[in-house]
Amino acid sequence: MHTIQGSWWGDPIIKQKGIVQYTLSPYQTKAGPHWIRTYIFNFYRRVSAEAVYFVIPFGVGYGIYTWAKRYDAYQNSKAGHIASGAAHH
Repeated sequence: MHTIQGSWWGDPIIKQKGIVQYTLSPYQTKAGPHWIRTYIFNFYRRVSAEAVYFVIPFGVGYGIYTWAKRYDAYQNSKAGHIASGAAHH
């Protein structure tokens, strides 16, 4: 069954346009000399460039968390009950 273009979908005889395959010869590849060193330095460079975006929010969040834990411990202590006036119930 032929369509208007002259071939059926998936016909192996017709070469399709726009499909490119690239291969690399096994003799041209380097198995990774210095890949660990390159990976470490590239990782450090990329993370340090983005550190501002996750260190500051983490610091603010951790500060709020520690403040809330201390405030809760104080509110549930004897001194906190006396200070709030809720000691005489």
